[in-house]
Amino acid sequence: MNSSRASAPVRRVLTVAAAVLVGGIVLALLLGGTGIGGPAAANGPAAAIDAYKLTTGRLVSMVGALAALAGAVIGGLALTRPSSRTGTSNGRLGAIIAVVAGLIGLALGGYVVAAAKGGPGTGYGIVGGVVALVVGLISLGLGGLAIARSHRTR
Repeated sequence: MNSSRASAPVRRVLTVAAAVLVGGIVLALLLGGTGIGGPAAANGPAAAIDAYKLTTGRLVSMVGALAALAGAVIGGLALTRPSSRTGTSNGRLGAIIAVVAGLIGLALGGYVVAAAKGGPGTGYGIVGGVVALVVGLISLGLGGLAIARSHRTR
């Protein structure tokens, strides 16, 4: 009975993470498919656009980078203080949240980098995608270390 109660928060976290990932991809496809916020390609695919315009690629890469950053912070907290502030006795929930957030950052960053048709300054969000990839890897590493530590403390 105790193991099912302990796995309920994990299932909730995984469900929310999957919903955020699917929602982000659907949002990117809808906005990209309708042309709202997409890069202005009047002078070709590498035409520079306004630096302050929020395009679909920039939005998706920003969401991925923020998710990965949150995962890195939570993973760092789970690694340094495994028994406090995450609601579990050994820090496992914080570690799992960090891994899921890192995967979301990697998925969204990889999508943006793979779909970009131009370099920095074209509005495709490639710089934010690379940041999401790097911070997502950091979040995955911290979460993995925290999971390994929680296994040792059992």
